[in-house]
Amino acid sequence: MTASHLLVPVPIPDRVAALIGSCIPPHILQAEFDADCAAREVRRFRGPRLGVEDQADREQALSELARANKVLAAHHPHLAVLPGSSF
Repeated sequence: MTASHLLVPVPIPDRVAALIGSCIPPHILQAEFDADCAAREVRRFRGPRLGVEDQADREQALSELARANKVLAAHHPHLAVLPGSSF
């Protein structure tokens, strides 16, 4: 039995990634990209004392993340992206 935390990440060749991507609907790929970008933005605005503009930017990024995750979760529940995830 293999534990998932013991698995070593292996790079996927571009041709294989393109083949995998061609099997996924375009709106799901776009939602995945949007969710990843929004999660990165949310991580940028951390800290106890954010200014008013930073709070507004964080809320906007959270909104975009929620919108993209809604599309991803409708396709498959395990595709949702979390703000603290390493992906």
